[in-house]
Amino acid sequence: MSAATLQNLIRGFDLKSTGKWFLLASLVGAASGLGAVLFQVLGQVVVQYSLVSFAGFVPGEASGEQAFFPHAKHEISLAMIVVIMGLGGLISGYIVFKWAPEAEGHGTDAAIESFHHGRGLIRARVPIVKTISSAITIGTGGSAGREGPIAQIGAGFGSFLATRLKLSDRDRRIMLAAGMAGGVGAIFRAPLAGALFAGEILYREGDIESDVVVPAAISSIVSYSVYSLFMPADAAFLPLFGDGLHYQMSSLAELLPMALMSIVLVLAAVIYIRTFYGLHKLSKKITAIPNFVKPAIGAVLAGLVGVGLHLAFDKGDSHAMLAVLSTGYGSLQTALEDPAKLGIGALLLIAGGKVLTTSLTISTGGSGGVFGPSMVVGGCVGAALGLWFQDLFGIQTHPGAFAIIGMAGFFAGAAHAPISTIIMVSEMTGDYKLLLPTMWVSTLCFLLCRRWTLYEKQVPTRLESPAHKGDFIVDVLEGNLVKDVFQKRDNIRRVPESTSLDDIVHILAETHQHYFPVVDDEGKMVGIFSDDDVRAYLFDETIWRLADAQDVMTTNVVSVSPDDDLNTALRHFTAMNLDELPVLDSENPGELLGMLTRRETIAFYNRRVMEHKQAAE
Repeated sequence: MSAATLQNLIRGFDLKSTGKWFLLASLVGAASGLGAVLFQVLGQVVVQYSLVSFAGFVPGEASGEQAFFPHAKHEISLAMIVVIMGLGGLISGYIVFKWAPEAEGHGTDAAIESFHHGRGLIRARVPIVKTISSAITIGTGGSAGREGPIAQIGAGFGSFLATRLKLSDRDRRIMLAAGMAGGVGAIFRAPLAGALFAGEILYREGDIESDVVVPAAISSIVSYSVYSLFMPADAAFLPLFGDGLHYQMSSLAELLPMALMSIVLVLAAVIYIRTFYGLHKLSKKITAIPNFVKPAIGAVLAGLVGVGLHLAFDKGDSHAMLAVLSTGYGSLQTALEDPAKLGIGALLLIAGGKVLTTSLTISTGGSGGVFGPSMVVGGCVGAALGLWFQDLFGIQTHPGAFAIIGMAGFFAGAAHAPISTIIMVSEMTGDYKLLLPTMWVSTLCFLLCRRWTLYEKQVPTRLESPAHKGDFIVDVLEGNLVKDVFQKRDNIRRVPESTSLDDIVHILAETHQHYFPVVDDEGKMVGIFSDDDVRAYLFDETIWRLADAQDVMTTNVVSVSPDDDLNTALRHFTAMNLDELPVLDSENPGELLGMLTRRETIAFYNRRVMEHKQAAE
C-alpha cells in the first residue's frame, strides 16, 4: 500500500473517529513490535559474537527472556571483557555521532523533548541508528536498558509515518507517543503499562497526556502481539521475570517498615540521578576528546568497575558482581527469587555498582535506556532491605516481595511515573497480590522525589508544555464568561444616529473614548464607529454639516453577550482586529451594557494562569 493510498484512506475517516486512530495506532504498533523483535535479535547476536565468543562471559538475563543461542560454560577472560566493552563503545559512539547525534544517551528524553518542543518530529534515520548503536552498547556489556532505545525506535516510526501522511503537529505527537507505548509494551511484555507509560512519562507532576492513551493502548496491544508471535508458544505470554513469583504481605503492619524503605529508595534515586547527570556534565566539559571517543572511555571505565567488583567480592566461580554490566537482569532475577543467595552486602554492592556503570556508559554518550538499570537498582535495594527487615523485625513476607516493591518505588520516584510503573512491575513479575504495598511505596517515593527527575526534558504539567499553549488558552477562556470580566459602565458616550459630523468631531476632542456606539431614539444600539473612521473626514470641513453618524458608522456590529465565553470574544478580537467589543443584553436586543476590551481580557487570562501555577506549586 503506497503512502498516497493510505493517506486517502485516512482522510476517509472523521478526524475525531476511533477508526482513524485504530488504523494509525495499529500500524505504529506493528512496526514497534517488529522493531522490538529486531532489537532483541540484534542484541543477542552482538552478545554471542563478542562477549561470549571472545571473553566467555554470558550476561545473566530474566527467566522469561528467549535465548536465541545456546550458551555453554566458558572460562571468563576479564581483560577481554574490558577490551570488548571499549570497542563496543567506540563503534557505537562513531555510528551515533556520525549519523544521528540525537540518538546518544537514553532515548526517552529525546522523544519527550520532541513531543514538547519539536512538533513531534524525529528524523527517519534515528530509529535505525538507535537500534544498531544500542544493540552494540548493551550487547558488548554496556550497562544500559532496552526501554529507552525501543521507545525512541517506536517514537521515530510514529513520527515518520505521521510526516509521510502529512498529518497535523498534534496528530504527529500522538503517533510519537503511540510508538513509545508500542515499543515499551512489547519489550517488557507489559501492554497496559506501555500505554500508560507513554502518557505519563511526558510530565513531572503526575499529569497524564490524555489524548494519547487510547492510540497508545491500541499500539501497545498490537506491538505486544506481534512481538509474542516470534517467541515460543510456552514463553510468549509469560511475564519477563517468569511466572513463579506469587508473594503477598503477611500483615498490614508491614506498611510501616515499607514507608522507611521509601525513604531509602528516594535517597538511592537521588544518588542515581546526581551521579548520572554529574558525569554527563563532566563529559560535556571535556572538549579535548572527540565526542565519538567518549562512549568508549566510559565503557572501559564501566568494565573496570565491574571487573574490580568481581575480583574484590566474588567467591569461587560466582559472577554476581559482573551483573553491574549489560542489563543486569540475571542478578535481579536472583533478588526476586532467592535474595538470601546473594546476601545484603552483595545486593547493595550490585545496586551501587549499577548506578556507577550505568552513568559511565550512558552519560558519556553511549546509547541505552535507564529504566532497566533502575529496575536492578531498586530491586536489589528492596531485596536487601527485605532481608534486613526479616532479621530486625521478624517480618514473614518473602524478601523477594520487597524487591518487587523496590523496583516500582525506585523508578516511580526517579522518573515521576508512579501509575505506569506500578502496573509495569506487576506485569513484568506476574505478581498482582502486592498492589497495595506497591502503590503505597510508589506514591511515597513520587512525593518525596519531586525535586529530582531522571528525565530532564519532562515539563511539570500540560500548562508548561509548548505543545499545549494554544490549547490551554482555549481551556482557560472557554471556562470563563464575558460577564466575569467586563464591568457595566454608564459613562460610555453614546452618539444618536442623527448627530452631525461636526458635532462628532467635537465629541472626539472632548473624550479619550475610541469606540462610539450609535443609538436610535429608543436608545437601542444600531451601529458603531471608531475615531479612525472619522479621521477620513477631518480634512474636508465642507461636509461636516452634511454628514451625520449614519454616514460614518458600520451597521455590521460584532458584539458579545454577557453569557458568551471569553474564547468567543478573543476570536472576534483577532478576526476583526478590534480592541473593544460592545456587550449587548441577550434578553433585550440592542441594549448596550458596556464595552469589553482586549486588554482586560488578556489581563484576566494572565491572572488565571498565575492562579493555576500557584495552585500547582
